[in-house]
Order: sequence, then C-alpha cells, then structure tokens
Amino acid sequence: MRALLLPVKDLRNAKKRLMGVLTPEERFGLAQAMLADTIRTVQGVRRAEKIFVITNYQPVLDIAEENRWEILREDRQISESDSVDTASQICEQRGVRSLLRLPLDLPLVRPGDLDELLAIECRPRGTVIVPSRDGTGSNALLRTPPTLFPSHFGEGSFAKHLAKAERAGAQIITCRNPRLEMDVDDESDLCALLEYDLTGTATGRWLRETGIDAKFRNSLKKEAGVAAGNQL
Repeated sequence: MRALLLPVKDLRNAKKRLMGVLTPEERFGLAQAMLADTIRTVQGVRRAEKIFVITNYQPVLDIAEENRWEILREDRQISESDSVDTASQICEQRGVRSLLRLPLDLPLVRPGDLDELLAIECRPRGTVIVPSRDGTGSNALLRTPPTLFPSHFGEGSFAKHLAKAERAGAQIITCRNPRLEMDVDDESDLCALLEYDLTGTATGRWLRETGIDAKFRNSLKKEAGVAAGNQL
C-alpha cells in the first residue's frame, strides 16, 4: 500500500521566520491559504491508496474527517520530525509499504506532481527526496518502508536524510521539481514565489487581497533600481 502523510501543526504558530515582514495575523492568513491549496491538491491525488493526517489542530481534524482521511490525533506536538516518525510507525503497522510526507507550504504543487512521486518504483529499501529551492531542505520525502530512517526537517535536512539513507543501505532517488521545491519559509521565499503565476491558487488570491503582493513587488522594484544605480 502506498500512502500520503500530512503533518499539520497549529497554524496560529506557523511561519515564525516571517516575523520580520508579516504580522501574526498575516502569517496565520498565509498559512491558511497554503493549507487550502494543499488540501485541494491532495484531494486530486490518484495514486495514494490512503491519506493520513497527524495533528491536534481542530480545523484540520474537521477537514480530514470531511474527506474521510485517516486521522492520527496528537495529544501534544513536540516537533514535525517527531510527528512524522510517530505517524510513520503507525502507518507501517497498518500495512503501508511506502509513505510520502508532504508539508503544507508548497502553494504551487499539483496532484500530478505527487502522483509522479508515488509512481516511482523503489527497491524494498529506498527513498525518493525532493529538495527545497536552496537545496538544503527536504520538501517531499517518500520512504519504503515508512520507518526506513529517522526524519529531520528544516535547514540541512536534505544532507541529513541522504546520510541516513546511505547508512540504511537504501536506494536513493533525488527528484527536482520547481513546484515542489518552492516552499515558503522566509522573506526570500516569498519574493521568489511572486515570480510564479499564482492564478487559481488560494495563496495568490490572499496575497493580492491583503496587498502583500503589491508591497513586496514594489520593494523588489526599489531594490532593483538601487542595484542598477550602484552599477552606473
């Protein structure tokens, strides 16, 4: 059985690395918009035989119940890595052979992107990893079996996962996909995101309606103008 895992923390505490450029309300709004895009994408996935959600955040528990996804309810959240590893153990016990972990801050991802990952055939011990845009993080992680090696998320996680997989004697497949690589953690990510066509996404709509899109684009234009002036 191949399955997809969504680990979700309380969105009210999300995106702290954007504290310098977004208010708490804006960070919460951005997280909600990206969650909406993720939910819509997961609803369109065809190759996942089951969808698991691990969280203690009630709005997401309600969404999972509405979609008849498997709920792994947490009493408390220690870290994303702990949540993913706990869920991976449970999934393996329930007969999951391959498990794809997907974060919630990939507003460009499409169902086909996930189906392509789920379609990749690994050896009995193997992993498929999609790195982040800067090459240091792990934006999507498929493990066969789900508990093949421990999780590490955040900066430097890509190298850690590669090292763990090598020590486990696993087949390693690295996939590059610009939509899966485009996560939103800090100001530079948000600026990079605005270079893409966000038409039809909840994230793009939220950025326009709040005026954050225009604010960041104006800031980028000013920076470009200063840089051009310095070269004269």
